[in-house]
Amino acid sequence: MSLPAESATITLTARAVLFDMDGTLVDSTAVVEQVWGEFAARYGLDIAEILRTSHGVQAGDTVRRFAPTGADVVALTAELGAMERVRTEGIVALPGAAELLRSLPADAVALVTSADRILADIRMEAAGLAMPGTAVTAELVARGKPHPEGYLRAAELLRVEPADAVIFEDAPAGIAAGLAAGIRTIAVGPNTGEVPDGVLRIPDYSSVAASVEADGDGRRVISLSL
Repeated sequence: MSLPAESATITLTARAVLFDMDGTLVDSTAVVEQVWGEFAARYGLDIAEILRTSHGVQAGDTVRRFAPTGADVVALTAELGAMERVRTEGIVALPGAAELLRSLPADAVALVTSADRILADIRMEAAGLAMPGTAVTAELVARGKPHPEGYLRAAELLRVEPADAVIFEDAPAGIAAGLAAGIRTIAVGPNTGEVPDGVLRIPDYSSVAASVEADGDGRRVISLSL
């Protein structure tokens, strides 16, 4: 569900805000398509199908799905990861992402990404974005998206209940993970696929604003205007 007319602003309140990285905070499309394109060409695979199903999913899961029988999945995943780490040309932040991150309390923000920590640091730096103090990266979870483990772990680290958090996500797998975690999820950008009923969709963060207040009990509340 896209947001209604410009005059109708929707405001959500939360105690924590969780972000995916690729496609959500960082536009790394050029690098991702280049690396997976080389993988597809090597094995004669359908690159369109790989890109359609790999978005938001851990690289190892995609390699396991598409690599030829008998291939060394661990070695291939490591090779692709090494390729991604040295390619940063064209990586930029989504419009408004830097401003939104700066406006949020540092201890109420987490990154939850299917990338490993090294790649996450590289891409956030390439995009000119500060890495949140709390980051749940691929090596910290046993099950990647669409499993909710990463988002539940982030809520736990930030000491908030899932119902008190909001997620920004761009990929069907990540949106499914957020909803499975019981966390309100906002779809970002053009790669979300058909979003489930009730999920808001925004093009980027250009029109998103955050403010911080205190509730009647003196607890901090973040208001997100979309």
